[in-house]
Amino acid sequence: MEDGFNIGDIVLSKMGRDSGRHYIVVSTDENYVFICDGDYHKVAKPKKKKMKHVEATGSRSEYVAGKIAEEAKTTNTELRRAIAEFEGTENVPVQQDEM
Repeated sequence: MEDGFNIGDIVLSKMGRDSGRHYIVVSTDENYVFICDGDYHKVAKPKKKKMKHVEATGSRSEYVAGKIAEEAKTTNTELRRAIAEFEGTENVPVQQDEM
């Protein structure tokens, strides 16, 4: 499943100090995924992570994937909200973006 990541997929970090955190895939290349969570890793500076160090959750944010495909501005708030919905914590207040 290592080569099956698509933009908008929600993944779980398996390695590193961020292990256990959920992210959304915003870009891919041959061996890496570029992931953001809108909190520690913002849209402006996604984290580059080897594909073998993340695990697919089987979920996808169609909203975020659509915005990236349209090349529309995706905000950190939208990423945080999509991850919160996946985790079942959508009632948690979302902080404002610092842009």
